[in-house]
Amino acid sequence: MAEPLTEPVSERRAIVVMGVCGCGKTSVGEGIAARLGAGFVEGDALHPAANVAKMAAGTPLTDEDRWPWLRAIAARIAEEPGAEIVVSCSALRRAYRDLIRQGAGRDVRFVFLSGSEALLARRMGAREGHFMPPELLASQLATLEDPRGEPGVVSIDIEAALPEIIDAALAALAERVAP
Repeated sequence: MAEPLTEPVSERRAIVVMGVCGCGKTSVGEGIAARLGAGFVEGDALHPAANVAKMAAGTPLTDEDRWPWLRAIAARIAEEPGAEIVVSCSALRRAYRDLIRQGAGRDVRFVFLSGSEALLARRMGAREGHFMPPELLASQLATLEDPRGEPGVVSIDIEAALPEIIDAALAALAERVAP
């Protein structure tokens, strides 16, 4: 039997904008939140200082580094009093996404921002003031477990301009949820 195209709506929903570094999680997440009138949480702000220092030094995080951060993201989602919240988080592995799903206390949808390695490298090279150096892109791509096909995940190509990416994400989310 084919899986239905629509999924039930929860009264409380979290949208996690995910992908590797340089894909635009923050910009897209802020745009989605603004359009929905929802709160936005920058997932990087929930990293322990040791994680930020490690990444700034060009050292990839390990699973052990990420677990406390992912638990903090899930807890922040669960604590949100509003009906909707949008969070940026790389959520690179299925186990990371499952931890967020299990700890969020609400329906969680993921917007996977995908693009070519060349595009991601260009974007990372152009941004200023971010702790994540371009050299970590390869490790993030190696860690990424493609979420396409998982329940509650929509995939958006990042080749377009920001407003078009936000439009595509909102349209894809609307198609996956029954009214």
